[in-house]
Amino acid sequence: MTIIAIFLSLLAAGAAWYLAGQNLAAKPWLEQGVIGDLSDPDTRKAPAARMGLILFLAVAGSLFALLASAYVMRAAGPDWLQAPMPRVLWINTGVLILSSLALQASVHATRRGDTPRARKFLLAGAALALAFLAGQLLAWRQFAAAGYFLSTNPANSFFYLLTGLHGAHLAGGLAALGVTVVRKTQSGVELCAFYWHFLLAVWLILFALLTGWASDIVVICRGLVG
Repeated sequence: MTIIAIFLSLLAAGAAWYLAGQNLAAKPWLEQGVIGDLSDPDTRKAPAARMGLILFLAVAGSLFALLASAYVMRAAGPDWLQAPMPRVLWINTGVLILSSLALQASVHATRRGDTPRARKFLLAGAALALAFLAGQLLAWRQFAAAGYFLSTNPANSFFYLLTGLHGAHLAGGLAALGVTVVRKTQSGVELCAFYWHFLLAVWLILFALLTGWASDIVVICRGLVG
């Protein structure tokens, strides 16, 4: 339950931070401007897209939270044999961080009206995300080559499940990112960046679980509280 609470708290904090910057308190009936701007399809779709993404992330975050909680509980079983993590996962983590930073840089460039620079950062973020996925496949191959197969041990099953599910979410995000590169809308860039930050946060927590860091942190926190 502690893992679930942490996940949901992080998700709620991230959603609140994002919504705080979306002018939700604005009163459109008091705004002055060109009426024709309201007829822009992208302008009309942006609030719905934001809300749709937040709802999707709420569901995805809950799913990862449940799996993380199951991982912690199952790890206490007598048949659990923790396998050493492939070293390439460290490189993959750095690559995903760079990908998230590239998307954020694209957001800043878009807000400044620098479309060419924003597009370059979008492409860089996509390339880094592809490199991350390729690195995850390499980690799977190294894991299997070392004799850690899916059905050998519950710990191995969770490794493939958690990394595979996260990779699937990232692959889906790449499809949306491709559409954003073509349309070049500010709302699309911001939503893609927010999704990337979410996936990065999820991966950092999963990485901490898989490497055993999360258990050490829980033990330390319990010691401090006690």
